Amino acid sequence: MSIAANLQAIHQRMAQAAERGGRHPGDVRLVAVTKTKPAAAIAEAFACGQLIFGENYVQELVAKAAELPKEICWHFIGHLQSNKVRQIAGLVQMIHSVDRISLAREIDRQWGELGKSCDILVQVNISRETTKSGTSSEEVFGLVREIATLPHVRVKGLMTMPPFFDDPEAARPYFKALRELAREIEAARIPGVEMNELSMGMSGDFEAAIAEGATLVRVGSALFGERVYTTP
Repeated sequence: MSIAANLQAIHQRMAQAAERGGRHPGDVRLVAVTKTKPAAAIAEAFACGQLIFGENYVQELVAKAAELPKEICWHFIGHLQSNKVRQIAGLVQMIHSVDRISLAREIDRQWGELGKSCDILVQVNISRETTKSGTSSEEVFGLVREIATLPHVRVKGLMTMPPFFDDPEAARPYFKALRELAREIEAARIPGVEMNELSMGMSGDFEAAIAEGATLVRVGSALFGERVYTTP
């Protein structure tokens, strides 16, 4: 199938999942994951109406952004090293993967030099897997409170990656746990902190994530395919 057809099918599945959960389809946005995908594939998706693209690697994002339309909305969704923040300062509209105060401080410093603010999500390792990044459920409150003191960083919500399951329904408890954590943080009424965004769900389980409250789903292979668009 073409990218246009894939995009249409994904949006249909997203809308149906939202409606089944009693939600408005417009409350969930698609982040097209572009890791290892060439600029031509991204341009094709953009031409079909896709606006938000999520990149995992700083070097790839910088290179692709330079040759693609400025109207594209870039989100950074991968593990981010503090010494690479400068390269994407002002280039991305949201960073999904902030999991430590040192990274948040560097984001604050780099965006502050531009006289701008960066929207971020705090990544939580709900599953406690040692192979995944993210702060713990117990430490997230303290981290959010610290980040909230930074003038050029705005906390907009949380992000997580559950374990991989053959059955997407098995991931739902992890998505539910993130939603409940966001509600607890919201109830704390930390000044300057919002919990409007939940970034969770990928190609294999985004419908389960939507059922549990996802507002941003990160989809790559279901959109671009596994083999058609790969780097040499």
